[in-house]
Amino acid sequence: MAAPTRHRHRWRRRLGALARFIGALALVGGIYTGFAPGIYADEPDKEFEKLAAEGKELYDNSCVSCHGPKAEGVDGRGPSLIGVGGAAVEFQVNSGRMPMARQEAQAERKQPMFTPKEAEALAAYIQQLGGGPEGVTDEEIDALTGDLSDTEIAEGGELFRVNCGSCHGFATGGGALSSGKYAPALEGVASDEIYEAMLTGPQNMPVFANAQLTPEEKVEVIAYIEYLNEDRDPGGPLTLGRFGPSTEGLAIFLVGITTLAVATLWIAGKS
Repeated sequence: MAAPTRHRHRWRRRLGALARFIGALALVGGIYTGFAPGIYADEPDKEFEKLAAEGKELYDNSCVSCHGPKAEGVDGRGPSLIGVGGAAVEFQVNSGRMPMARQEAQAERKQPMFTPKEAEALAAYIQQLGGGPEGVTDEEIDALTGDLSDTEIAEGGELFRVNCGSCHGFATGGGALSSGKYAPALEGVASDEIYEAMLTGPQNMPVFANAQLTPEEKVEVIAYIEYLNEDRDPGGPLTLGRFGPSTEGLAIFLVGITTLAVATLWIAGKS
């Protein structure tokens, strides 16, 4: 009788161990389900999808002939837009550079063909197709620049002089480049356009990705540009142009030397 009793006890111990093992697995699974990040895809953004659908309709009517049915680009007409992101689209469309009437050395800034809302829809469609840097609003940038201290604006000035001044001029007046191209003046340019230009590098401009210029540094650069554009008196009592006292010194020299020449001729004529 002792052997069957030991056999039953062994089976009870095994069943008990199995039950404890299953209970432990259930406990661990429950804890993981409760605290682990969700593994399912986010719910689709209905508003974004609606906006992208509106953008597709605009794209099919106005952009498809140059950039192709799927924004893959058309040889000799327009580049691929896959991966350029909504920021590039909003910059080009809101500044009137796109759509272009013809291929030129550089797209000119002109009156926009699309409203800001339509540009946002086009940007959403291109963002949906291939991703890339997303656009920002003027209000978002203005809210950030408004909180900057004078020290941060001065740091933005240093970044501007190092990264932007050689092309756009140290007073943001713009400058000529090679092959008929140029860096445009920055006076009057909306802050969101400047941010998007740094982020996407349109045409000849280099890309200042967030690894090169952080979003905070970009905002400091914009704040410095706005400071320059608002400060109409960069130096000197007469405010001739936007070049500071050097312009006034040159004007005084020219007026003085002309006066001396006229006086010399007048004296020579009298004698």
